[in-house]
Amino acid sequence: MTLRARFLFLCLCCLSFVAFGQELNDRGTAGDHGAEGDATEVHMSCDSHGEEEYDPAGVILHHISDANEFHFFGDLTIPLPVILYAPGHGFTTGLSSMFHHGHEAVDGYIMNHGRINRLAEAPAALMEGEHYVECIKHETVTSADGKTSDIYSARIDGEDYILDAPSVGDGGLLGGGITSFYDFSITKNVFTMLLAALLLIILWGAVAAKYKKNEGRAPSGIQSLMEPFFVFLRNEITIPMIGEKHYERFQPFIMTVFFFVLFCNLFGLFPIFPGSSNVTGNIAVTMTLAVISAVVAYVHGNAHFWKHTLWMPGVPTAVKPLLTVVEVLGLVIKPFSLMVRLFANITAGHIIILSLISLIFIFGQNGENYLGAGAGAVVSIAFTMFMNCIELLVAFVQAFIFAILSASYIGAAVEDAHHHDEAGHHGEEKVAEGGAMGGAVIGMHTPAT
Repeated sequence: MTLRARFLFLCLCCLSFVAFGQELNDRGTAGDHGAEGDATEVHMSCDSHGEEEYDPAGVILHHISDANEFHFFGDLTIPLPVILYAPGHGFTTGLSSMFHHGHEAVDGYIMNHGRINRLAEAPAALMEGEHYVECIKHETVTSADGKTSDIYSARIDGEDYILDAPSVGDGGLLGGGITSFYDFSITKNVFTMLLAALLLIILWGAVAAKYKKNEGRAPSGIQSLMEPFFVFLRNEITIPMIGEKHYERFQPFIMTVFFFVLFCNLFGLFPIFPGSSNVTGNIAVTMTLAVISAVVAYVHGNAHFWKHTLWMPGVPTAVKPLLTVVEVLGLVIKPFSLMVRLFANITAGHIIILSLISLIFIFGQNGENYLGAGAGAVVSIAFTMFMNCIELLVAFVQAFIFAILSASYIGAAVEDAHHHDEAGHHGEEKVAEGGAMGGAVIGMHTPAT
């Protein structure tokens, strides 16, 4: 990299963090947000009376969540397509800019916290056309069993109307549920996933074209750049985990999983568009990836695999039902651990970085103390740059771990019976030999080939 390129890259990084810090400041004051400092797109909270203290928790939780638009600072945003459906009303489509950052209700829909909500109990006249939103009211309600929930309402023409939360098809498992409408919009996370998929198609399409053009010759250009990745994934993941007999069938899938997770992780490190989305820090995304990996493994599972899972041979009949329950639970626990590992690591990294940036405003008391803000900036920028380097490493490591665990599940499902028996026989020999020499090699198991 030339000196000029390094200088431009440094300027871009500084500009990104300055803009991101300004966005945090914009989203952390009650002049733009709720009385508790919650980030909402409406210009004034119904409960706001001047400047409030900076709320880092509310700001961080907002930034790691999904949104219907990319926000820079102030009112500068990049709108995304909105596709909404309500039974009995039909579809409402357009761009997120039609809500005017929460100032406008369209067909009963309102932009709140960067996400779209709908009026739950309102006159029919408010559920059609456009209406001006005066403010958003936020209340924390505690139920009889001690659980707290956030209730939002919109004030239109002097009346407060409760807002329905976005529909989440988790049955309430993660605090969501099916509400009065369905949101099929292209959110930040969806946009980033589509962008990552498009870049992968373009990248590997170019590599494939180079392979055809340079057949019989040394790699060149983009081919020489990506070939080490291909060789590494093949030699270190697919062949050892799946075996030489079956690895070619699953090589494309393992490479797709690795690079898709990697690209989504890398996009999450950019604080501004087209980054700033927390794709792999969204548990719905990691759950889908884990389920896909499990389905690929279990669908291709052979008779030997299912026999050892459902009715393990070579053990007493009385013990078999217990082992079957354990093995079936393992079929669920494996993708569950795959889901949680990626989600937790990526989310934790983003929270740490956002917390460090928040130190600028915490030390500076929202800009009132310039000395404190300056000291906070020096400390937080230094630690943020360090954490970004760690996050860059984590982006690659988590993609590698997700790929290698997916390959291990597939390898266990397609392993041939005679290979399994030979591996166990050789393992017994190693244990016996180790014991004869005064030691023991325990748990040796050669991978299937």
